[in-house]
Amino acid sequence: MTRFIIGIDGGTQSSKVAVFDTHGRIVCEASQPLRPLSMPEPGVVEHPDDDLYDSVVAAASQAMAAFPGDPADIVGVGLCSIRCCRALVRDDLTLAAPVQSWMDERLSRPYEHVDDDVAHVTTASGYLMGRLTGQRVDTAANYIGPWPMDVRTWEWFTDQEVFDSFNVPREMLYRLQLPGDIGGALTEEFAAATGIPPGIPVVHTANDKAADALGSGLRDERTGLVSLGTYIAGMIQGHEFVAEPASYFTNFGSEPDTYVYESAGIRRGMWTVSWLRDLLGAEVAPGDDSDDASSEDRLNEAAARIPAGSDGLLCLLDWLAPPTMPYRKGVFIGLDERHGYGHLYRAILEGIAFTMHRNMMALQDERQVTLDTLVVSGGGSYSDVCMQIFADVFGLTTVRNEVRDSAGLGAAICVAVACGIYPDFDTASREMVHAQDLFSPHPAHRDLYTQLSAIHGDISSHIDPILMRVHQALAENQGVTHG
Repeated sequence: MTRFIIGIDGGTQSSKVAVFDTHGRIVCEASQPLRPLSMPEPGVVEHPDDDLYDSVVAAASQAMAAFPGDPADIVGVGLCSIRCCRALVRDDLTLAAPVQSWMDERLSRPYEHVDDDVAHVTTASGYLMGRLTGQRVDTAANYIGPWPMDVRTWEWFTDQEVFDSFNVPREMLYRLQLPGDIGGALTEEFAAATGIPPGIPVVHTANDKAADALGSGLRDERTGLVSLGTYIAGMIQGHEFVAEPASYFTNFGSEPDTYVYESAGIRRGMWTVSWLRDLLGAEVAPGDDSDDASSEDRLNEAAARIPAGSDGLLCLLDWLAPPTMPYRKGVFIGLDERHGYGHLYRAILEGIAFTMHRNMMALQDERQVTLDTLVVSGGGSYSDVCMQIFADVFGLTTVRNEVRDSAGLGAAICVAVACGIYPDFDTASREMVHAQDLFSPHPAHRDLYTQLSAIHGDISSHIDPILMRVHQALAENQGVTHG
């Protein structure tokens, strides 16, 4: 009998739902774009209304409408969602206020209780698990950020003074469980809205990046991952907690007692590609019925015709400035009459690869490890141009797996272990993660990119003083009306 697993991946820009067989192959899938983030005032960034839940319902409904099998053969649902969000929940498990995005400045501060309608404070995964199962439980592995969580023990801090500093009473927090634990049974309400059978187990995973690492096949420190999402992260996996590393941070893994060592990343990383696509509009929009190329296809076709190095165009990816350096902005440098949108797109991809290579090298040096292989996941991995750029910049064989949006597969692996399909995470990973394409570095491109990457790394030190002056001038003239 063929059995199936549903993986839910709730992201920043979309919610994805895929139905997998027990060998990790996608049977059907659907994606529901999220609405634009609401920014009603400076520093406030929210998911409007109940968009995280509504988008999961919509994507699950679409996936089940396309499912060719018998729903009775679905053994479970794996749930992963974005990290570093804060959900304020009523007693009936519905939202008392819009979910605060990881980009919201309130997430950098302890919780402030200003609304007595709020009965519980949880993460995006805790909120969604509550809506799917009716249970007030959450995965410990999504408590990155302003939470009274001891990452070493995967439990709330036992030191009461430390716990109290986060300003969240214990009774307002959900009960913690581990990745691979069953959070509850799917409710009749969610089943009726989506077509997924009621009563099947819903399984915890971790934060989305950790689920991505699991679904990409990371099992040791010899394989690295660059996850090309709205936030771009570089990762390797290990088994020891490191309290205060200099060049990375210790994130929870998506299986108990494992950690993901995560390099510095890029905020609004692949969002920058969406920004360029939307900015270009009709110039790269799909043509008539005889031309089914998407906007992304057109961008990749144009970039493939551009030589490595984008004819001298370089891009810094600071479209969302770090909170400690608000003056930083995205920068293109080196424009001349040769450059078109293909150059802009390729320069963005090269800028992402340069930045992540520097970040990953710092991680490797501190961990005293050397990567044998690089896996690239996420939307950008669909592009051959992007994959080849990463192979050339890193100088490594670069892998694209069959499943590119791998957080959902990581969620399915957790279900496979929880429901006894495989005895452990090693076996489940080996049976469910499959490489599809290998990209080898071109030596000539590697040499050029080594030089350009060093130049790229120096740009900020030269341009930051100029951007600081611009930032200061704008701040001093705030409120000035331009006629």
